[in-house]
Amino acid sequence: MSRMSRYSRQILLPEIGPAGQERLAMARVLLLGCGALGCTIADLLVRSGVGFVRIVDRDVVEPSNLQRQTLFSEADAREGLPKAVAAARRLQQVNREVTIEPHVVDVHSGNLPSLTEGTELLLDGTDNVATRYLINDLAVKLGLAWIYGACVGVEGRVMPILPGRGPCLRCVFPHPPRPGELPTCDTVGVLGPAAGVVASWQTAIALRLLVEGSAPLRLVRIDLWSQSVRTTDVGSARDPACPCCGLKSWEFLNRGYAGEVSLCGQRAVQVRPVASGRVDLSQLARRLAAVAEIQINEYVLRLQVNGLPFRITVFRDGRAIVQGTSDPVEARRLYDRFIGG
Repeated sequence: MSRMSRYSRQILLPEIGPAGQERLAMARVLLLGCGALGCTIADLLVRSGVGFVRIVDRDVVEPSNLQRQTLFSEADAREGLPKAVAAARRLQQVNREVTIEPHVVDVHSGNLPSLTEGTELLLDGTDNVATRYLINDLAVKLGLAWIYGACVGVEGRVMPILPGRGPCLRCVFPHPPRPGELPTCDTVGVLGPAAGVVASWQTAIALRLLVEGSAPLRLVRIDLWSQSVRTTDVGSARDPACPCCGLKSWEFLNRGYAGEVSLCGQRAVQVRPVASGRVDLSQLARRLAAVAEIQINEYVLRLQVNGLPFRITVFRDGRAIVQGTSDPVEARRLYDRFIGG
């Protein structure tokens, strides 16, 4: 299939044209998170011919994801495939011209700098505030453009952040919300089409940035149920006293990484090992076979502990997701008991 035929309808657009399509083919993008937002973003980027897409996600496909995470199938959920891997497999079938690089890792201050290497644009498909503020710190420090997106319930928000040309995330939202202050998809749910619209808006901004190098500095708020869209010009909202882009304190980038993190949309906690190193999943499966039902593939080991209402998913990097509790202390206790510190 020729490039001209594959992208013919896109090349017809005066906003893109042949030259813009060539720029897209040379572009290198980092997508952080492959849930409801990330699936749509990744799909649209790959179908648009963006040449390199690095997909980073820490989680595995669950049946509850299928309502809104459009790259995944029931088979992916049955196998417990990591989202980044399942997405890459699907997308490679869509467009073999695009290089897709999946990373099954949790994003934190220690690995985010290396994940951004060789990319020119970051897209936010995450599900938690702390990671967004971390992305903001690093993007501003490196001068990398990134596109913020968030969706919960029937509403969503989108904003491009262009370091040096406009406000950063902390200029517009100076303080992260306190725990319990904002609704989450676990407490109020999420409408699939709302996530799709937010992600499509993010991708449209991304394509314009990759083709033209600029985009309007606007915060867009969308309510799908009331069919309302509000836009706010934030071009003049840059704050000289902003801790990030003004004072360059990099608070979130310099902050240590918490060992336990409650996950949005799940009664689950992610636990990181105290020591770094890869886990031999086959060896672990043999050790736990007497106390749990085991499901294993080359990426993860899942165990249902006999007599306990907990399921633990262990990744090769030693991380685990403990389902059946929202208590970080209990999750760490279970990790130490069955996996070891």
